[in-house]
Amino acid sequence: MPRANEPRLPPRDRILQAAEALFYQEGIVRVTVDAIAEKAQSTKMTLYRHFESKEVLVSEWIGLLIEDYSHVLDQLAESHADSAAEQISGFVRFVIDNLSGTSQRGCPFTNTLAEIGDQYADVRALIISHKKRQYQRLEALCTKAGANAPDSLAKEITLILEGIQVVAQNASFEKSSEFTLNIIESKLALLK
Repeated sequence: MPRANEPRLPPRDRILQAAEALFYQEGIVRVTVDAIAEKAQSTKMTLYRHFESKEVLVSEWIGLLIEDYSHVLDQLAESHADSAAEQISGFVRFVIDNLSGTSQRGCPFTNTLAEIGDQYADVRALIISHKKRQYQRLEALCTKAGANAPDSLAKEITLILEGIQVVAQNASFEKSSEFTLNIIESKLALLK
């Protein structure tokens, strides 16, 4: 609820914000449209006015997450234009730093794929396309950084990042973020 003198978000933004919080906490399938509308301090009719279906709402949410990831990579490209290794390192730190922000639920993209199964074909295609672009961008950065086998290094980094997100969920060992960062930093140090 907004504080006094604090502007209230428009309904569409409140709905997206509520959906994000609920999807992270409870998962997509378990969360009802009614629960999203209630958390957004809105109505089901208003939700459907902005999003024709729950699938469209999930797709919009995933689209915003994709924009966030792309924006981070774009910012890193701008701030470290002369160092592809620094761009990779910055992206790794972004993923690691956001592990706690996801309520230790891991990668929202991977979780969504696992949860929706064969439902929501457009959402599935959107996520798969995002993951492929992210890998291709890492591969291009590995090439630019001078890796002997940029495709292999990009695959290793991708697998390590996917793995740390799973470990964050199951807490199988302490200081996994530091361990992950050290592994990737040592690989990137070989490129300098």
